[in-house]
Amino acid sequence: MPTLHQVLTHMQAGRWTLAHNLVQSDGSQLGAWLHGILHIEEGDLEDAEYWYGRADRHFRSRGNLAEELERFEAALPPVTPP
Repeated sequence: MPTLHQVLTHMQAGRWTLAHNLVQSDGSQLGAWLHGILHIEEGDLEDAEYWYGRADRHFRSRGNLAEELERFEAALPPVTPP
């Protein structure tokens, strides 16, 4: 299963479709938040709001895409070596 760090790397490289496909396998609240952010990028705000709800985040008071990605990165636990 891909990590959210990997999904974020794909997003930062502009591989939004791949990132979206990968994030669907993560059932965590952070995964739901990132899934919502991906839907914002796609312009699908209805689905984005759904995923924000699954992440227990307030969709209507979110920041812009760059701000949300920055907040998400700050909330993501650091990678621990195997």
